[in-house]
Amino acid sequence: MPEHKISGDGDPPVDIDISVEAGDWPDEASLTRLVNRAVGAAFAETGVTGRSELSVVFSDDAHIRTLNAGWRGKDKPTNVLSFPAFPFVEGGPLPPMLGDIVLAAETVSREAALEDKPVENHITHLVIHGLLHLLGYDHETDTEAEEMEAIERAALARLAIPDPYA
Repeated sequence: MPEHKISGDGDPPVDIDISVEAGDWPDEASLTRLVNRAVGAAFAETGVTGRSELSVVFSDDAHIRTLNAGWRGKDKPTNVLSFPAFPFVEGGPLPPMLGDIVLAAETVSREAALEDKPVENHITHLVIHGLLHLLGYDHETDTEAEEMEAIERAALARLAIPDPYA
């Protein structure tokens, strides 16, 4: 399982552990590039600084369905799940480990095809979305959703990826 260090705007690096457990994904070098860019853009947009660790798991619908049922009581696959290792307080220091982001290959590919966008752009968006959850953002209310989506749009714009909500 490769570990990659990224840094943005002079901040100490985030150690990222990427693993491909199951599913039909782009090659590991492409995934590493996508994750590094996504994390860098999200950190730049949120202004979060500090050193931490992050795990990104590329899996399949069967695995994420099991996780979704066990942790959220929803017996169906979903595109991305986030599992914070420690609570993060906005404005506070980063915890030593942010947590895990898990993506499901079939759902991600199906959504990208339905939305007529490159799967790489959708992966990047979902990594940003999952990371924002680990940083304490949510979308349970309209206000929360608007704030989270605005950060996602801005982070994606940094990477020249079109607005996924347009």
